Amino acid sequence: MSTKSPAGDVRWLNPDEERAWRAFLRVMVAVRTGTARDLAAVGLSEPDYEVLSTLSERPAHTSTLGEQADKMGWSRSRLSRHATRMEARGLLLRAPDPADGRGCLLVLTAQGLDALREAAPAHLESVRRHFIDRLAPEDLAAIEQIARRLEEPPGRR
Repeated sequence: MSTKSPAGDVRWLNPDEERAWRAFLRVMVAVRTGTARDLAAVGLSEPDYEVLSTLSERPAHTSTLGEQADKMGWSRSRLSRHATRMEARGLLLRAPDPADGRGCLLVLTAQGLDALREAAPAHLESVRRHFIDRLAPEDLAAIEQIARRLEEPPGRR
């Protein structure tokens, strides 16, 4: 069975939809490029920061690899490779998961917590500079509303 639909079945974007889609992509690229550059200046990548900040909020500063991969929208294997690099830098440890013989736990180290504490002010300033401070309160509210809609399963609108 082919996954391609005939050209007549395609719901092409109208000009307004096309402009909105492209604007959304430009915003994502601009904000992520700016914040990634600013994090790199303090020695972390965006994924590093995401893992460290998530672990810092978890009980015992620990999460399963699977939970973290799901949160980041990554495959387990991709996160496992990234965690290996973070572990080599002393930012986290991997431990066997007693609930899943094939899985592992990611555990924030003291060095990882220090790196997060050092990076957090720069990251927050970057988020403000590239995103928050450039928008009006009603823009931020609209973004929250849009995010809630996009988190719903398709077709529930």
